Amino acid sequence: MGEFTTTIEHRLDQAYQGLHEARSDGDEFLADTLTAEIEDLRRLAVDNGVSLQR
Repeated sequence: MGEFTTTIEHRLDQAYQGLHEARSDGDEFLADTLTAEIEDLRRLAVDNGVSLQR
């Protein structure tokens, strides 16, 4: 696994964790922001041929 793939997966893990916490805390703004980040990271992965587990 390359460094790019590892970085994308790590950032996605962090974003999903933050999203879970934001939703638990009722922070809708942060949840929306993290959802957008997740979508961007997933798009970036697809555009570069990175297969994701989630």
